[in-house]
Amino acid sequence: MKYGARNEITGRVKSIKSGEIMALVKFDVDGPVQMASVLTAESVEHLDIKEGDEVQLVIKAINVLPVKK
Repeated sequence: MKYGARNEITGRVKSIKSGEIMALVKFDVDGPVQMASVLTAESVEHLDIKEGDEVQLVIKAINVLPVKK
């Protein structure tokens, strides 16, 4: 898969709080920080993201895009 973003961080899904339309996914990453992404609930389902999954976080501007390996 090719994409224009250049910044990638490996993370692990810590939690998923999903509503009818939107979902908040929090990730554990190296260091004393946590990252999060807000995306549609449909995208979480399509990507089959679950707690504990290792993902690549692709960062472009203010967006954090989870990419499941």
